Amino acid sequence: MQSNKARLDRFISAKTGICRGDLRLILAQKRVRVDGEVVTTMNYVVNQFSRIELDDQLLQDKQPRYLMLNKPVGVVSATQDAQHKTVVDLLDPALREDLHIVGRLDLNSSGLVLLTNDGEWSRCLMAPEAKVAKVYEVQVEQPISDDCIRAFAEGMYFAFEDLTTRPARLEKMNDTLAKVTLTEGRYHQIKRMFGRFRNKVVALHRVSVGPIRLDGALAPGESRALTTDEVNCLNG
Repeated sequence: MQSNKARLDRFISAKTGICRGDLRLILAQKRVRVDGEVVTTMNYVVNQFSRIELDDQLLQDKQPRYLMLNKPVGVVSATQDAQHKTVVDLLDPALREDLHIVGRLDLNSSGLVLLTNDGEWSRCLMAPEAKVAKVYEVQVEQPISDDCIRAFAEGMYFAFEDLTTRPARLEKMNDTLAKVTLTEGRYHQIKRMFGRFRNKVVALHRVSVGPIRLDGALAPGESRALTTDEVNCLNG
């Protein structure tokens, strides 16, 4: 389906070529099932994961997939790339179809990446109003000043986008290592914020998105399916 939701008659017509006028009779004859139940209503709404059957023909039976991956440095957060290995290339080929990335990391960053074929789930997760916290471990070249910590907490103005970042939490782990918590994801945001203090980021590793933490047992390049609880905790 082109979108997450569609009217049942439009979906069947697009899938089979049957004109929508003929579908009224087909539905009335109780020949269509959605998720195992007979449906006779033309404007019944189905989604990308509805199981749809016409007589003995299975028109759609797509299962939602939710994965977490430990992205290594040097791998691109993309589904395809002409020059670099992508996060999708790291997956079992059987899992790759229709996946998209939820919250990218740049080439030289590492850590937790989420992938799914559920567009509604990823949109809800990344919506600004959701304010889902993302936590990063950041190594910088120079000692982190108290002024820098305060500036993160207050938010920084970026003239190019004409915006002020949301307050972010910067916790020093040692002089040059910090834990940074964001509730947004502007372009190279952490690197640009440290750049205001002429302090270069030399390593950036995402450790969590919301309550989902990167498994200690998940080596760089490895992935696993999210549990039902993990999927639902980001839904709510």
